[in-house]
Amino acid sequence: MTSPGPEDLVVSHASLDDWKVVGGWAADEGWNPGLSDSASFFAQDPGGFFIGRIGKEPVSAVSVVNYGADYAFLGFYLVRPDLRGRGYGLTTWKTALAHAGGRTVGLDGVVAQQDNYRQSGFELAHRTVRFGGVAPVGEVPSGVRPAEQADLAAITAYDSACCPADRPRFLERWLTGPGHRTFVRLADDGHLTGYAVIRPARDSLRVGPLFADTAADARALFAQLSADAAGSELAIDVPETNAAGTVLVEELGLAPSFQTARMYTGPVRPFAQERVYGVTTLELG
Repeated sequence: MTSPGPEDLVVSHASLDDWKVVGGWAADEGWNPGLSDSASFFAQDPGGFFIGRIGKEPVSAVSVVNYGADYAFLGFYLVRPDLRGRGYGLTTWKTALAHAGGRTVGLDGVVAQQDNYRQSGFELAHRTVRFGGVAPVGEVPSGVRPAEQADLAAITAYDSACCPADRPRFLERWLTGPGHRTFVRLADDGHLTGYAVIRPARDSLRVGPLFADTAADARALFAQLSADAAGSELAIDVPETNAAGTVLVEELGLAPSFQTARMYTGPVRPFAQERVYGVTTLELG
């Protein structure tokens, strides 16, 4: 009997229930997805999630989430391990990528796939390294407190300065998702100098984003996250464009575990990369 080929694959928009299956695949790959990430992801662009099926069986997936008119982010490029090498992934990829239209597309690519991404027009911008370990215990400096609803506008504006696109729909869900804890750092005059989120995930707590004006602001926010984690395992993805971020996590005793590559198909708007001490999520940027 002939095995089904790419022409037998049916790619369609995925539902939140479909994405629970995909989240399981991501966990099997060691990506440590957050326990409640999907609802926040779908809030940004519910039409940006795709799943490939042979018959009724899901076999492949990818997300292409649009942020405004100029930027999209690709993630969750997965094929079931027992069905790889049959063209299902590429067929799903091509179908989903059309969702971005003429937007520049970003992704955080695993090492094994980076050559394939280059063939699809993606160029390396920088590498990102995941650091992990037990949350260090220390004194929390003043000026850090839990975020409140009244902080939303300031956080949204700050976030926009740290990203290639505005993402208010995503943020509103991300900051308050189940188990998510958001903290802000304030200067003496009350203006925001950084914010950070920590959330439960499959294998450890995940930190992201950690955005801050200075290394001192980032350290203060991380101290609060560590206190909130109560000595649990946590992980943070640090872009190599922020050398101070790497120094910070190494000084706190966290160790690198793997790396990805941030890649783009074209130009993105300028943003404050020096404030990005930890990316929000490798799946949505």
